[in-house]
Amino acid sequence: MNTITDLSPSWQAWLDDNLARGCSPASMLDSMIKANFDAAAASVALQQAQARRQAASHQPEPQAPAGGYVRETPRLPQSGNVIRTHDRDIRVTLRLHQPTLALFDNLMSAEECDELISLARIKLKRSATVDPVTGHEQVIDARTSFGTFFRLNEDDFIARLDRRIADLMHWPIENGEGIQILHYPVGGEYRSHFDYFPPEEPGSLAHLAKGGQRVSTLVMYLNDVEEGGETSFPSLKLSITPKKGAAAYFEYANSLGQVDPLSLHAGTPVVRGEKWIATKWMRERRYG
Repeated sequence: MNTITDLSPSWQAWLDDNLARGCSPASMLDSMIKANFDAAAASVALQQAQARRQAASHQPEPQAPAGGYVRETPRLPQSGNVIRTHDRDIRVTLRLHQPTLALFDNLMSAEECDELISLARIKLKRSATVDPVTGHEQVIDARTSFGTFFRLNEDDFIARLDRRIADLMHWPIENGEGIQILHYPVGGEYRSHFDYFPPEEPGSLAHLAKGGQRVSTLVMYLNDVEEGGETSFPSLKLSITPKKGAAAYFEYANSLGQVDPLSLHAGTPVVRGEKWIATKWMRERRYG
């Protein structure tokens, strides 16, 4: 079946109506892709609908300029097979330049992965997401993981990892949120979403006031998954299989206040076994 690339009047009305009702752009984009829309065409149509809504309300467009997301010099080095941190050389196994995305093969040792899981296992709770209207955390069916956080530099072990991650992501340690650990049992998933806080959503304001926008993500795989559990980027038609000690990195915000819809991603359902990951989000400014 061919993917849909042209927006019909009925789909245009659907976009306008759902934006007016306060629906999350991420959920709308996910619905369009599931309805067989081409991911890139759906992203453009959504951006155009947002621009129409901004113009109609006489408010300034928060994601200027009008030509779409402007790709600036990446934070991550764009050459070299190895990135050297203070205590470990990390091998680059894949790079994409639009958007900026990379895979690393040996971010953590097997022993470090096991220690993170052991420390996190005793304090897991059901993962929540940010409500787009209120900004409060809420538990939703689209995210069925269990998780916990470690404070920045919580102890010597976490501090060593925080420094290594900051070296790798080429961003200050103090701009990072604490390492988040997530556990997905069989059937566990996180449907398509963005890690950034959509500037047009009122619920984002409180989060943006604390350290600014998220600018990049590092997803660290703490175990090998028997089947399923991939990190999927539907707009890129890319799927990453979890590998113990490996990690995926991607950027999605620039100095103009724009965010990149190509960073839409999902954690696909675990079919067999279980999935453990650690996540680091970096902010524009000092966090906390």
